[in-house]
Amino acid sequence: MEKSINSYIKEQFNLKEVDIRTYSPLALAYIGDGVFDLIIRTIVVGRGNTRANKLHCRTSHIVKAHTQAMLAEKLLPYLTEEENSVYRRGRNAHSPTMAKNATVADYRKATGLEALVGYLYLTEQFERILFLVKEGLEELGENI
Repeated sequence: MEKSINSYIKEQFNLKEVDIRTYSPLALAYIGDGVFDLIIRTIVVGRGNTRANKLHCRTSHIVKAHTQAMLAEKLLPYLTEEENSVYRRGRNAHSPTMAKNATVADYRKATGLEALVGYLYLTEQFERILFLVKEGLEELGENI
């Protein structure tokens, strides 16, 4: 069985196992932001080679707080009780910063989504992340 990228990184850099419950929601959102961005970038690049500026525009449309907030709203019915709890913890976390061009409500929902993605990544539930992202994009009618 092939190792997940998360397991491989831990192994290569001798990282200790950490109880996921000890991570703050903002730490989960921090890693989740990167994972979500990587997924969207992978989809965008996979749709065809084009100018970097065009790739960036397509990606930034999806990874901005407003779109992430809409995606989070669409995904709520799909979430398990545990996933919903992680999402709410992320949404309710008070961040010292805020995204430019985003409402407080959108920023908080986006942070909740990123916390959920971070949680799923750190618990090595990558298939679940991809299922949720795919369902959310389809529900939004987004064709990246």
